[in-house]
Amino acid sequence: MTGAPDGTEPTASQLRWRCRRGMRELDTLLTAWLETCWPVADGSSRARFLELLDAEDDQLWDWVTGRSRPEDDALAEQVERIVERRP
Repeated sequence: MTGAPDGTEPTASQLRWRCRRGMRELDTLLTAWLETCWPVADGSSRARFLELLDAEDDQLWDWVTGRSRPEDDALAEQVERIVERRP
């Protein structure tokens, strides 16, 4: 689920809900990026963030901890942005 079926972006409350994961650490990272960076992020960064929200928790955790890296370079860059809290 990258966005609404009509192509619009999800609402802030929907995004906050999607940032809630099975790990508190992921919740904190994703929510912090959402609150500080989402408002100023460009469209491609927002799209990659939405794509990352579709990843499984264990895979996402491995990416943010550096245990593995997404094959897609754009997703890998977005993971770095989340960890560094930059748009």
